[in-house]
Amino acid sequence: QVQLVESGGGSVQAGGSLRLSCAASGDTHSHNCMGWFRRAPGNEREGVAGIDSDGNTNYANSVKGRFTVSKDNAGITLYLQMNNLKPEDTAIYYCAAATPLRITTIQDLGVPGLFGYWGQGAQVTVSS
Repeated sequence: QVQLVESGGGSVQAGGSLRLSCAASGDTHSHNCMGWFRRAPGNEREGVAGIDSDGNTNYANSVKGRFTVSKDNAGITLYLQMNNLKPEDTAIYYCAAATPLRITTIQDLGVPGLFGYWGQGAQVTVSS
């Protein structure tokens, strides 16, 4: 079992920045592939950024160059630094964890169905 708790969401104007954090507890050692996903109103959940057990990262094309995913050395806290935010980034952002057994390519980090544990979500609202 893995428990995930997001924090750091909020409201910001376009061009601003926010940093999301995700505190992980429980069986983090065997679920050390982590990712950020988001769901905007009327849309399906989509992958934003992910990091595997070796520290390799993957980003959605829409956020490349603006968002940075990282985790602390203990692998217990996951971060998402979001810069130059746009109104289309408005969504509920979810942190998720997966076992490396299910993440066989870097692109797998963007597939929601491969992640078995999810946080409750954090709202990010970007106004124009």
